[in-house]
Amino acid sequence: DNNNKYFSCTHAAKVGKTSLIMSLVSEEFPDEVPLRAEEITIPADVTPERVPTHIVDYSEAEQSDEQLYQEISKVMLILCFVYAVIPVTSHWIPLINDRTDKDSRVPLILVGNKSDLVEHSSMETILPIMNQYQDIETCVECSAKNLKNISELFYYAQKAVLHPTGPLYCPEEKELKPSCIKSLTRIFKVSDLDNDGVLNDNELNFFQRTCFNTPLAPQALEDVKNVVKRNMSDGVKDNGLTLKGFLFLHTLFIQRGRHETTWTVLRRFGYDDDLELTQEYLFPLLKIPPDCTTELNHNAYLFLQSVFDKHDKDRDCALSPEEVKDLFKVFPYMPWGPDVNNTVCTNDQGWINVSGVPLPVDVSVTRLLTTYLDVQRSLEYLGYLGYSIICEQESQAAAITVTRNKRIDLQKKQTQRSVFRCNVLGARGSGEEWVPPGLPGNLGEQQRRIREDHKSFYAISTTYVYGQEKYLISTSSRRRTSPVDVVCLVYDVNNPRSFEYAAKVYKQYFIDSKTPCVVIAAKSDLHEVRQHYSLSPHEFCRKHKLHPPQPFTCNTTEAPSKDIYTRLTTMAMYPHMAQADLKNSTFWLRASVGATVFAVLGFAMYRALLKQR
Repeated sequence: DNNNKYFSCTHAAKVGKTSLIMSLVSEEFPDEVPLRAEEITIPADVTPERVPTHIVDYSEAEQSDEQLYQEISKVMLILCFVYAVIPVTSHWIPLINDRTDKDSRVPLILVGNKSDLVEHSSMETILPIMNQYQDIETCVECSAKNLKNISELFYYAQKAVLHPTGPLYCPEEKELKPSCIKSLTRIFKVSDLDNDGVLNDNELNFFQRTCFNTPLAPQALEDVKNVVKRNMSDGVKDNGLTLKGFLFLHTLFIQRGRHETTWTVLRRFGYDDDLELTQEYLFPLLKIPPDCTTELNHNAYLFLQSVFDKHDKDRDCALSPEEVKDLFKVFPYMPWGPDVNNTVCTNDQGWINVSGVPLPVDVSVTRLLTTYLDVQRSLEYLGYLGYSIICEQESQAAAITVTRNKRIDLQKKQTQRSVFRCNVLGARGSGEEWVPPGLPGNLGEQQRRIREDHKSFYAISTTYVYGQEKYLISTSSRRRTSPVDVVCLVYDVNNPRSFEYAAKVYKQYFIDSKTPCVVIAAKSDLHEVRQHYSLSPHEFCRKHKLHPPQPFTCNTTEAPSKDIYTRLTTMAMYPHMAQADLKNSTFWLRASVGATVFAVLGFAMYRALLKQR
């Protein structure tokens, strides 16, 4: 926090609090001391913790108790109660408890000034007071006259602000607070790279290097585990640190006054002073130019593969409901709904398999699709999973590749993208809702049994184009103006009025567009009837230089053919080739017909000439 304020006050006069402030600033004892020092700001570059420090003085002679209470209510971070070591008084401490809410109390520091006047310490008298009032962080004896412990006093004040005990530990119960346990548990699970429930030596060293930039020596590792073993029976298992042992160590750090160790760990894993993941951690800055898309890069795919393998405990290449629940223990909420299992590849039991991990793989800058295709949600999910920690990146923005402008791809007639979007359009009941989920495990009969609120509006399928792995996101959205890479126009071969809708959509939105279109003859297992339209589907495609209608059905005991997805992806990758191929085929068709006619006429003329002779 760059706006820390430290408030020095006392309910008793002549204890030397103003002298302390002036001795700190001038590094010498003042000959004349005013009733109250002006507010002082110490720059960040001269403080041990590199944060600006605001010091506010209080004078009983100039200010009333009500003004004192007002100052206390303004202070957000720390109060230094100064007392003279002769005599030690504590009747002013309850003021803070009477005027502040229990959950919003600020940390306190007791400062025993004028230690130069006595030869003994007042700590024996102060310790019972500290035990009585749990808000007191520490006690420091000092002397403004001899400059004893002056710098140390304000160092402890900064430490109490930057590494407070309050959010972490409950002194009355002598245990970690629930919010702290929750945060440290997530950190443990992220650091448990093999998900076996213990941190082995390699994982502990990686954790140590991640948080403190230095590994632990082998003997130091053994010493840590021995400390845990001596204090609890289930803190170490299989020579690794369990979650209980991990939490015990942090409890021990706090009880021994090493709060900064726990806070260093928490902040390295993205937590703020309220033990919430910061917005900067979850949503790092990512600039996306217009008409560009974003994709997870290769390193991100490898990371997600490792996350899948880590939670696939039975090694069946699928995540059971229990394994999915275990995966999302590092999330503050359940990010998947019941529609996810109808969006990606699943096994026979409907469990997500290794090729179907549906973390966002493609994001449009216009964000017209669902939240699963939102780049900010992608960054958030990767943050919960600890991508930047495990992959040792500055942030999870390193997992995102921003593709170049699509217009440049068209100009260069090549693309480096891996993910493409397809909009599936058709009259209601034509089968357009079956085309996107036409994946193994999502057959037509199964689609009929899916509850309406469990259906997905999009599906992700993997295809291979010229040996390259590509991803096609199909959506049955009826927003026909959404920017996509390829369009499916679906009609029902068994419904005589179905094709009319597809034809009207094409003529209204895509006839002058450069977006490739494919006509799908859905439910091709049924009897094909004549369409009530001026042109048959084949004639319509021929007239508008489209590929002939592609037959497709999900009503089969076998997985639907993925040829259609490969064709769609290929057309999305090479829209210029799709059009050129059609034009070339039309040209050669016309040329061949013309050559045939010319040959027939020539032969007829030749025979007529022979007869004349």
